[in-house]
Amino acid sequence: MSRSVAEALSELRGRLTAAGIENPAREARLLVAAALGVGQERVSRMQPDTVPDTAEDQLGAMAARRCGREPLSHILGLRAFYEHDFHVTRDVLDPRPETEVLVRAALAVPFARVLDLGTGSGCILLALLAARGGAQGLGTDMSDKALAVAGKNAQRLDLAERVTFLRSDWFDHVSGRFDLIVSNPPYIAASDMAALAPELAFEPRAALTDEGDGLGAYRVICADARNHLIPRGWLMLETGWTQGPEVAAMMQAAGFDVVRILPDLDLRDRVVQGCLPA
Repeated sequence: MSRSVAEALSELRGRLTAAGIENPAREARLLVAAALGVGQERVSRMQPDTVPDTAEDQLGAMAARRCGREPLSHILGLRAFYEHDFHVTRDVLDPRPETEVLVRAALAVPFARVLDLGTGSGCILLALLAARGGAQGLGTDMSDKALAVAGKNAQRLDLAERVTFLRSDWFDHVSGRFDLIVSNPPYIAASDMAALAPELAFEPRAALTDEGDGLGAYRVICADARNHLIPRGWLMLETGWTQGPEVAAMMQAAGFDVVRILPDLDLRDRVVQGCLPA
């Protein structure tokens, strides 16, 4: 039997609430908008309208996926991050608001060449290039599927001519020197993986954990970064909220100065940055 958009919204809010979704009203509106093929701002005005059969079928399929705790961004195919919408799949880490701290920190220093280690969707690197006209970037990842997603995002943002993507295990196939190196490496300890939110089961495990203590990638990056930076070049790394002091100590031991730990909006340690001395 046909139902109105208002009825569809109400029913979906209830299903999402029962599934433990944190913002059921917002997500219901986004899913209904996607099924109807309209912007979410139009959904309120369409509440008296009847939901077409084709939209009902699509909404039912999307609702089932979300109630199964698949990330909303995977269902919609897009995730907003630092002024842009990025294409995402289960082959890349879902961009998160706290990572914007890393982007803002990087845009506070001068750079013309930037290296993004473990680029995933390319969101960090591409956000930087979009904001810094004329800059060139290299993004590396061990996943060919992730690199394909990053390449698609570069095309979406009309940045393909200013960025290169390379399959590399951290610095293994990287040559040359850069003004800035950024990374959001896997920082979750293997012992903590079982306690994560159900949505993270849909994201690539290798982007979440190093299968050790969560600090393995930082040891590699901090030890070798100076060989790929120009004098007075910057290294900036996102970290877990308890890891700032340990990563800062690694940077200092590797010879970086002006080492600082930057907080996110919740005032938790989020980014460690350091400058290579002249």
